[in-house]
Amino acid sequence: MKAVILVGGLGTRLRPLTLNTPKSMVPVLNTPFLELVLRRLSGFGVDEAVFALSHLAPTIESYFGNGSALGIDIKYVIESSPLGTAGAARNALGHIHNACLVMNGDIFTSLDITAMKECHARHNAKVTIALTKVDNPCAYGLVETTPDGRVRHFLEKPSPQEITTDLINAGTYIVEPDVLTDIPPDTVTSFERDIFPSLLASGKPMYSFTDNNYWIDIGTPAKYHQLNRDLLLNNTSPEFLAKQGRPGVHPTARLEGPVLLGEGCSVGEGVVISGPTIIGRECHLGPGAIVSDAVIWHNVTFGAGCCIESSVIGNNCTLGPSCRLSECIVGERVTLPSDYCQTGGQIWPGLA
Repeated sequence: MKAVILVGGLGTRLRPLTLNTPKSMVPVLNTPFLELVLRRLSGFGVDEAVFALSHLAPTIESYFGNGSALGIDIKYVIESSPLGTAGAARNALGHIHNACLVMNGDIFTSLDITAMKECHARHNAKVTIALTKVDNPCAYGLVETTPDGRVRHFLEKPSPQEITTDLINAGTYIVEPDVLTDIPPDTVTSFERDIFPSLLASGKPMYSFTDNNYWIDIGTPAKYHQLNRDLLLNNTSPEFLAKQGRPGVHPTARLEGPVLLGEGCSVGEGVVISGPTIIGRECHLGPGAIVSDAVIWHNVTFGAGCCIESSVIGNNCTLGPSCRLSECIVGERVTLPSDYCQTGGQIWPGLA
């Protein structure tokens, strides 16, 4: 099966983490997010992928190449300007000859793709939309269905008074090629606001697929942090945590709870790391540093006595001795002076 993955977004809500890193490439469990997605899709028989790119496209192309390392044939289509979700998929039409999976590149889900394909074929649908349940649907697009799963109504970002279901569009679709053929080339077009309502109005068969799957949109720092927590807490076997090894850890250092430590790290005397915490490659923690409930990217240096909790820190940062950060999002290449203290908010390069 072929997948079209929409990875052209600017990642605005994740800034400053996405100033130099595409949203789809932010590290999750020390691995680019998009790689985790591809490995999961491969398990469902997806052997070809088309990346619809725009922002920071060379970063993605240089990492994945032709996909041979993952056993997936990868092609790239690049937008000169954003075309919307359906316009971006239409841009990949030259690579699409059968029903294909189309998914937003900022979604992580345990969705059963095989069962979704079977649902699509059984109903002879033009489009099958994955749905998921959420506690607060107001930020999403509601999808009302008949008892047999046929889509009957869409409502984008409803007010609390308009909520009729807790099922939302989960950003993953199976689409027949002629749905894309009908989209004019190089035209800004949205699946959610243009294509799906039009198909519904014309009476063409659109069905939903719902299972009790894990689903999260990593578009905000809080959700991104939550995905790292969730996956680490569900992968706490000794074999998983030992994959990247723990050389360079001082005998007096304490690693408590699930902690994933990248290759080439050094952990100094008296350091305490409390999980769920993920620390990337080539990070250096000075004596007495304390890190808890954090996601640390690669090549980050912590001065002696730093205290970091519930924060995300981007690549190539340097934190001076006795820095204290709580609930902060720190962009890449930030240098903080000794005794710097901040609770909450973002820290951009050059602004600390």
